[in-house]
Amino acid sequence: MAQKEEAAEAAAPASQNGEDLENLEDPEKLKELIDLPPFEIVTGERLPVNFFKFQFRNVEYSSGRNKTFLCYVVEAQSKGGQVQASRGYLEDEHAGSHAEEAFFNTILPTFDPALRYNVTWYVSSSPCAACADRIIKTLGKSKNLRLLILVGRLFMWEEPEVQAALKKLKEAGCKLRIMKPQDFEYIWQNFVEQEEGESKAFEPWEDIQENFLYYEEKLADILK
Repeated sequence: MAQKEEAAEAAAPASQNGEDLENLEDPEKLKELIDLPPFEIVTGERLPVNFFKFQFRNVEYSSGRNKTFLCYVVEAQSKGGQVQASRGYLEDEHAGSHAEEAFFNTILPTFDPALRYNVTWYVSSSPCAACADRIIKTLGKSKNLRLLILVGRLFMWEEPEVQAALKKLKEAGCKLRIMKPQDFEYIWQNFVEQEEGESKAFEPWEDIQENFLYYEEKLADILK
């Protein structure tokens, strides 16, 4: 039986910038901490091609993919029916705040309470339990916000805690589904860097449809 082997939210050192390094006896760990850049959230409108091809690929075994890439589309609708749309992407680094939280911390505060918002996320993998809890709380407070989350892979889907969190997301009114090949093509066209004056067609990887069906079945079993 195929199993997903995604690196768990590897617990970060007590502090990435302020830990007492003198207390560390392991020289390799010490070197790792010294070399590790400060945590940051990377934002932009389009992500590099190689990032998309590696991070968004809907593989069953996702070893090494320890980042979250979140592409978003925000549609704001006024009472008069006028719609304004914006988009961009967020990328988390290391083991600090995740891209989902970054959206709520950096994008959500710009929302106008007088408008209604339809937000779509295209995320490389589904939320962890902590991020799911944050999403649920945010949706409960933000009655003018509707959220659709499309994910390339399911993060640690065999863990009971994660399964329970995904069920609660559904109960909270958050729509969650697995990306189809067409969704990956949409990301390619709208969120991936293209060379100036040249737009290359999206080239699906060999098992894209097979892995979509695999994860779709897993998600359906979890949410039923």
